[in-house]
Amino acid sequence: MGRIAAPYGIKGWLKILPSTSEHETLLDYSEWWLRKRGDSAAWEKVTLAEGRSHGNTLIVQLAGLDNREVAAAYAGGEVGISRTRLPKAAGDEIYIADLVGLAVVNRQGEPLGKVVEVQEFGAHPVLRVAGEGGTHLVPFVEAYVDAVDMAGGRIDVDWQKDY
Repeated sequence: MGRIAAPYGIKGWLKILPSTSEHETLLDYSEWWLRKRGDSAAWEKVTLAEGRSHGNTLIVQLAGLDNREVAAAYAGGEVGISRTRLPKAAGDEIYIADLVGLAVVNRQGEPLGKVVEVQEFGAHPVLRVAGEGGTHLVPFVEAYVDAVDMAGGRIDVDWQKDY
């Protein structure tokens, strides 16, 4: 749902870079999950004590984080919300996390691999696709993504094996 940019102030607040289209909606959830940078498995449940919008970011105080040093340990980490708390995606919507594990096939019918991660670089998400031919970074935009078939477990792309 977002990335932890940095500590904010001296009382343990954090600056969050939301991955949601309407970033303030993240403040509607009182229960958050945090994962420290580089830790691929350990999620820690925390409670949102206070928060506000700050430009394109959020500034939040989480219960238990009461000084800058404790908050700094989370810089570069991730913010998640329990999937059971999120609304069901509409028919023409998907959750980015659901793309992980899908097979990626180009217009020539060549398999490029599977999505192993969806990375955020600001302008748009990028699919990191790993396969026998190596790793591909495919921008998740209409110009390159032809179709996403969640039921079939496949993403069709306009992307060559040698890109």
